[in-house]
Amino acid sequence: MQKRHTLIFFYFIFCSCGYFSSSTSSHGSSNVDKFPELASVNSQIEKSPKNASLLYQRGMILSKLKQDSLAILDFQNAIKIDSNKADYYSAIGNILFEHKDIAGSAVWLAKAVALNPSDEMAHLKMAKLFLYTGEYPKAFTEINTVLRGNVYNPEAYFLKGMCYKNMKDSNKAISSFQTAVQTDPKYADAYMQLALIYQAKKDPVSLRYFENAYQADTSNLESLYGAAMYWQDQEKFAEAKKVFTRIVYIDRQYPKAFFNMGWMLLQEDSTEKAIRQFDIAIQVKPDYAEAYYNRGLCYEIRNEKTQAIADYKQALIFSPDFALCKTALQRVQMQNPKL
Repeated sequence: MQKRHTLIFFYFIFCSCGYFSSSTSSHGSSNVDKFPELASVNSQIEKSPKNASLLYQRGMILSKLKQDSLAILDFQNAIKIDSNKADYYSAIGNILFEHKDIAGSAVWLAKAVALNPSDEMAHLKMAKLFLYTGEYPKAFTEINTVLRGNVYNPEAYFLKGMCYKNMKDSNKAISSFQTAVQTDPKYADAYMQLALIYQAKKDPVSLRYFENAYQADTSNLESLYGAAMYWQDQEKFAEAKKVFTRIVYIDRQYPKAFFNMGWMLLQEDSTEKAIRQFDIAIQVKPDYAEAYYNRGLCYEIRNEKTQAIADYKQALIFSPDFALCKTALQRVQMQNPKL
């Protein structure tokens, strides 16, 4: 079994060898622009190539730059030099987990835990693995191990909340997510989970949590989108439009805001205004199948059948299994066989 996971690991490394050959400069100028400290680490490694901690440091930088294959190579080399550091094994396990290699990730994380039973990062990543596979008792074991050593770890409470949420125990999930944000008031993901739970209950308190999530991470507009959808789902379109307009002021390249405003205008029979919104959504996201479909509906309602057919066909190019669109196209073509 150990040999099999090693083979999986090396396959992961070498399956993108073409990438390696084109990225020998990945420790160089293009990435230095994004992460200036990379230049300093590279210089130190040139002087001390057998320094495991420097290789680990560079691997962490490369991971942040999304150059995961090269990061793993650095972590591997660090382990060859110093095989007793749990962090090096955890780092590989983290990357493999993100690439959905669950079995391979578990092997490396288990090594990290064996070397350092108090390695919080490894235990929490193991908890994520068990959450992913639905083995909740095992996930709780890993989480509680962390909390026994550090009662203030917000990620542990967040993962506990995710377990309870998946187990359909919303009360315990809420309690865990609330503890996470009490421990870390900037924990945006925990606020989002609270917002989504209350949104499912159609409880307006979700709006407060969506706002808290946005204030905790203003780079992520999904929280504001969730607030807008709270109003849209209850057919309070005026309130929803206010939030979508707020999103557009922040980011005019957010296609879902334009799409949803178009969709609401379509429900209100304002097809001309709806078309303009779908136009913008498509300009921002040219492969937006749902926007083509809904713009096609507008054209169909306006008896502009040629344009409707063109939009339905375009939507199906981007989403061939779009059942509603197939039905709409067949409907218009049957009614207008010459088109």
